[in-house]
Amino acid sequence: MLTFDKMTTNTKWRAVLLICTVISLREVTGSKEVMTKLTGGFAKVLESCKNELGIGDSIVQEFYGYWREDYALVNRDMGCMIICMASKLDLLNDEMKMHHGNAHEFARAHGADDDTAKQIVTILHECESSPSTEDDPCLRALEISKCFRSRIHELKWAPNMEVVLEEVMTGVKT
Repeated sequence: MLTFDKMTTNTKWRAVLLICTVISLREVTGSKEVMTKLTGGFAKVLESCKNELGIGDSIVQEFYGYWREDYALVNRDMGCMIICMASKLDLLNDEMKMHHGNAHEFARAHGADDDTAKQIVTILHECESSPSTEDDPCLRALEISKCFRSRIHELKWAPNMEVVLEEVMTGVKT
């Protein structure tokens, strides 16, 4: 039989666990929203890069599949598009590496708080710094992109592509 003190202690622990769970879920939901807005930010320069690089409309399907874990990212053109888009968004430095400050500000401008923006930049930096035997810049960008996608999925931050498309379409209308 539980005494009053044990019941009070059990109730307090349950309340603490409930609060921690709610905070975690809110952080994950907020981070998914940030990733949705970041993806939408990239999509704004998609058409421009597609035309600049002379890549067909099939590249849009690559972007639609990007956040699906089971989607194989193997198209070199996707890597070239990522480089073009990141360049247009001023996210790369002169050595074609991520510009940390600009990437941080891009994340902040799309709804990330300071800690989330730092975490996104850190993930990108770690993916960019991972060893590679790939000399082709487009294929290297694709490798980095796959790494980033995996890490974001591990955090449960990957956005729902239907929501991303809705966000992009809303941005086009305004």
